[in-house]
Amino acid sequence: MRTRPNWIAGIFAALWLAIIMIPVYVMVRASFESRETYAQNGPLGLPREFTLENYVYAFDQGFGRFLLNSALVTLGTVLIILVVVPPLAYAIVRSESRWVALVFRIMLFGLAIPAQVVVIPVFFLIDRISLYDTLLGIIIPTAVFLIPLTTLILSGAMREIGNEQYEAMALDGASSFRIFSTLVLPMSKGGLATIVIFSALNAWNNYLLPLVLTRSADNRVATLALGIFRQEFSLNIPGLMSAIVLTVLPILLMYIFARRSLVRGLMGVGGK
Repeated sequence: MRTRPNWIAGIFAALWLAIIMIPVYVMVRASFESRETYAQNGPLGLPREFTLENYVYAFDQGFGRFLLNSALVTLGTVLIILVVVPPLAYAIVRSESRWVALVFRIMLFGLAIPAQVVVIPVFFLIDRISLYDTLLGIIIPTAVFLIPLTTLILSGAMREIGNEQYEAMALDGASSFRIFSTLVLPMSKGGLATIVIFSALNAWNNYLLPLVLTRSADNRVATLALGIFRQEFSLNIPGLMSAIVLTVLPILLMYIFARRSLVRGLMGVGGK
């Protein structure tokens, strides 16, 4: 049976897409124009030239180093999540201990505590252990703030594994580690992909912790550098737009290619 097309919904969807794409068009077009052409054309004008001088200038100002720092922070955060969260979620799902359940409930309080509330104690703690103004000093608290939600997501995925599969491996004499490595991890690929993507998005876009926990330009990340570029390029809009494009592009590509895994994983939070 053929369904009639919903033209009204299509029109509103097209209008919404146009609204979203206008600022993207303004940003990308400006990044490939000189200051003189941009001033003559205006933000919504049609492109009249194509130049890479804004991107060259951004890299000359050290933006490549800032992007590398963001990539290192993102990679470090994801690695910590992958090491800590899977065994933690497995213990929560399979353990019958009341203490494990209690610890899980206490950990979930982390979902209700925003980073802004505890950023000052975090600053003193990072400074006390001599990690202030280091990339590691950003990576550790970033990962810690992500552990509660990523554990909730992955434990929901692990609960989808049937008890009969656990019991079959246990009857074969498999140890807990073997069950975890050969059954749970392969069957939790969707949940693992979700926590990787979610952690990478949050680590790359993080602004507050790098602002508070770093000082030198050598350890500055891209999101933090944009604020400084905004001050320096207050009259150079194309230069600022090129820096924004460089910051947005990596995480945008990640979201485009992995959005389905992210949505599926988030829809499965809580498990059965």
